[in-house]
Amino acid sequence: MDVIAQFKENQKKAWSGFAPTETVTGTAAPKLVAFSGVKPGASVLDVGCGTGVVALTAARAGAKATGVDLTPALLDRAQENAALAKLDVQWTQGDAEALPFDDASFDVVLSQFGHMFAPRPDVVTRELLRVLRPGGTVAFSTWPPELFTGRFFALVGKYAAAPPPAGVSPPPQWGDPNIVRERLGGAVKDLTFTRDAVFFQTLSPAHMRLFFEANVGPLTVLVNTLESTDPAKLAALRADFEQNASAYFADNHVRQDFLMTRAIKV
Repeated sequence: MDVIAQFKENQKKAWSGFAPTETVTGTAAPKLVAFSGVKPGASVLDVGCGTGVVALTAARAGAKATGVDLTPALLDRAQENAALAKLDVQWTQGDAEALPFDDASFDVVLSQFGHMFAPRPDVVTRELLRVLRPGGTVAFSTWPPELFTGRFFALVGKYAAAPPPAGVSPPPQWGDPNIVRERLGGAVKDLTFTRDAVFFQTLSPAHMRLFFEANVGPLTVLVNTLESTDPAKLAALRADFEQNASAYFADNHVRQDFLMTRAIKV
């Protein structure tokens, strides 16, 4: 197995416990669906759909929604969510860098904090646009590198035992409009950016840290490793996490700002 394939296998396992975060990501989903202009009857693909919050929101708006994700455990939860909500969504296991759909299959392609974790930006960009019909809308939400969640991923990278494999791009780069503009290039027109926020309800930064350690894959893996190999380094990581969260903590929540991008395929 080559290094990129192994990286994806590791990601699949790491993110399998992410479902409890849907209480937060679910509040961001209507913002992306509205920003993208999803209309009733539109065929919509949610890339990196996780537990399905965007696809389900689009379906509730009348779209014909499909969700695709690399991690089977998250798709199982998405199916449960669809059944509970009595919404009809098609769920498919697949790789954002090799989407299992024909060219020009969808009117709208969305991704909420999903495609940004694909290791190779050029490959995933090509795939997002390949399955989108000409004149269709691509829209996604991503974490800016300079704000809470982008700083969180930088923190994980700082304390990791080894850097990611060559060719793997840092996910928060997708939160920089200048980089997004360069990656989409001349394949799109009417490129538009805006920002919004979600609020993680928590009694303290320490409470948030415990939740992240249990449910946010990259941190879970790192904490499990450091517990047995370097307790002092783990203590420093935890202190840094809480310091980062403290800068965004007020009134029993941590504010998480995100970037939304929208464009039309030429």
